Amino acid sequence: MNTSKLLLLLVALPWLSAATPLWAGEGHDHGDSGSAASANGPQRQPDGSVFLPKAAQRQLGIRTLLTVQADLPRTVELAGKVMMDPNAGGKVQPTVAGRIEPGPRGLPSPGQVVRKGEVLAYVIPSSGQIERSNQSALIAELRASKALAEKRLARQRDLADTIPRKDIEATENEIASLTARASALGHGLSSRDTLVAPITGVIASANVVNGQVVDARELLFEVIDPSRLRIEALTFDPALAGDIGAASLDIGEKRATLSFIGATRSLREQALPLLFKASDPALSTLAIGQPVRVFVQSRTKVSAIAVPASSLLKSPANQTIVWVKTAPERFEPRVVTTEVLDGIVVAVTSGLKAGDRVAARGATLINQVR
Repeated sequence: MNTSKLLLLLVALPWLSAATPLWAGEGHDHGDSGSAASANGPQRQPDGSVFLPKAAQRQLGIRTLLTVQADLPRTVELAGKVMMDPNAGGKVQPTVAGRIEPGPRGLPSPGQVVRKGEVLAYVIPSSGQIERSNQSALIAELRASKALAEKRLARQRDLADTIPRKDIEATENEIASLTARASALGHGLSSRDTLVAPITGVIASANVVNGQVVDARELLFEVIDPSRLRIEALTFDPALAGDIGAASLDIGEKRATLSFIGATRSLREQALPLLFKASDPALSTLAIGQPVRVFVQSRTKVSAIAVPASSLLKSPANQTIVWVKTAPERFEPRVVTTEVLDGIVVAVTSGLKAGDRVAARGATLINQVR
């Protein structure tokens, strides 16, 4: 082969390689082709419904509820706060100004359990230098008078045959009076105010440290019974006070029943305070002053369907919807209007009919299917 033919072959070789298709061997493809969508998986249908196979329903924990039409009480949600029950709580305040000293068990801490009559702390009365000097001088004067009276009594007893009995008794009474007065003044200088727990309960607040100087009537401790609290709720409708059938308070996933005590006769911030009491162990998780939601059920009834609050969702159009199971593997969204019933259940007034199966658990997972 001459030189010209060899050059022609080298120039044509790349073009021949590019024009000839190359195929990878078996098992060496790069997966460029897209995978086909599974027709048996959860998917959103063109009409907005969701196809959800039985296996996916079990995996997602979907549960439905058969709806029933019933007469439900109208419910109002009120803003409230936790208050101390005056019959199951108390405040500890000193009657004199002075310096704090710890009790036998030390100063109590918030959350500590105490028993009625237990000593919490002592208050050593504080008095001015002039006042203490005057009291000390008076004590010294009383002791001197007592000593003179004792000497006079001794002479009178030696002359008991010539001195009337009433004079001897008067001197004895004078000595007893001087002794009591000196003891009272001495006790006043060295006495301390004992602070005790008014009830058996838990320390809700403690505002003292060792050596702190406090004033009289200053709030030092609050003791409460956490299972007996009062709830105060504000309403702008005074007529609601005469139409209360029942009330409840939601504490996490638990519900505490409230008993209506009464309504005050004075407005606070243009609202009428309503007082409720509760006695439930679940209240031990609440704190004094904590804001809560109170659900007050009136005696007025409304025909509606009760569904769990977790069934209510928002559509892309920001409408309130629930998912209704219309077929074994099909769920449809329904736009509904609701009213408050309590913190766990709501009343659907339109959009559902009796006998519909509403997704009560796992509704948010259905709403996320695309």
